[in-house]
Amino acid sequence: MKLEALRIPAPLRGFDAGGPGGSGGSGDVNVFDVTLAGDTVESIVPSAQQREARGTLLSALVEAHAHIDKNYTVQDVGAAQGNLFAAIDRMNRHRDSWTGESLRLRMERALNDAWRSGTRALRTHLDWVQAEPPAALAVFEALRAEWRGRVELQFVSLTPLDLFADLAAGERIAREVKRAGGTLGAFVYRNDGIVHKLGRVFDLAQQHGLGLDFHVDEGLDVEAGGLRAIAQLVRARDFRHGVVCGHCCSLSVQDDAVANETLALCAGAGLHLVALPTTNLYLQGAWDRTPVQRGITRIREAAARGLRASLATDNVQDAFYPYGSYDLLETFGLGVQVAHLAPASDWLDAVTVSPAKALGLAWDGRIAPGCPADLLVLAATDEHELVGPRGRQRTVIRAGRVLVPPTP
Repeated sequence: MKLEALRIPAPLRGFDAGGPGGSGGSGDVNVFDVTLAGDTVESIVPSAQQREARGTLLSALVEAHAHIDKNYTVQDVGAAQGNLFAAIDRMNRHRDSWTGESLRLRMERALNDAWRSGTRALRTHLDWVQAEPPAALAVFEALRAEWRGRVELQFVSLTPLDLFADLAAGERIAREVKRAGGTLGAFVYRNDGIVHKLGRVFDLAQQHGLGLDFHVDEGLDVEAGGLRAIAQLVRARDFRHGVVCGHCCSLSVQDDAVANETLALCAGAGLHLVALPTTNLYLQGAWDRTPVQRGITRIREAAARGLRASLATDNVQDAFYPYGSYDLLETFGLGVQVAHLAPASDWLDAVTVSPAKALGLAWDGRIAPGCPADLLVLAATDEHELVGPRGRQRTVIRAGRVLVPPTP
């Protein structure tokens, strides 16, 4: 198969573009012809049509942070407008009614939505609020096997940080996460004794060889220090199993000097940051007036320190966010607007390369000869069309074959 006259955004290039910009740079060559051979990319050459691109080529999308156990429940629980802890309480009460059958229906719906949108890998957090494994884990393990070869699935145990104060509970959770091939996680926000409790999570991760993925500082408290504490612990422990930090909303309202110091610590610790624009815009800021606080973390400032954050979906049609879908390009478009990410094409690594690295995938998402032919061809011919519905029309290619015809 030959794909002709396509733009390949600079952050996704794993090849020498052939211009003055050198390898991966923009140079004077921006439009390429790409030949696929079987399930890999065979060659990438400058197109003769440098002024008339037919579209934009991306690697298949990577979802770094989702909740496929609780999605599509908003009609049962209601939308918790602007109140994170009300949403948590509603889901805690609703969770008692979850069955293997209801979980499978919701989780399969999410995976089909993501798959058709061009997602190749997805990491979901599973509510894990007591020592015993949740019902969602068995469903997830079955779906992971069934979807192998289509969407690579990972899970994180989403546990209240305070539960780790119970040593036996923490040990049981870590053992089960290890058995099931997952990542250890915790919800971290303004906890008493936060450093000590985080230290316990790090102890468990080191003992069991587990990566870590935190919901951290998901609020607009200027005093929240979970992210800073995590970065300091990574460096103090020389922790090498990978750490992802989602939300980090409080960073947006902190003094510039404080925020910049925290970001410097994060960069030194090699953390991966994940911003969740839909849920954070919905839950953060006032609801009795037009909100002036956006809630999204400091993506641009992080990038200036070498931390290329991911953009991810988070919640879909539940108490935390009553709208949405698993189309990562919609999430990308919202992130571009609320965080002023311009030019937009320079930030497409936020839904491809950056999350692939955060999830430790075998392919980092950079397009080059020999890479997997798991691709998206977008109708957008320049960066200004990326956010609109026409530009988002796409052809999904998996293993070198067209999977889904162009869709809006």
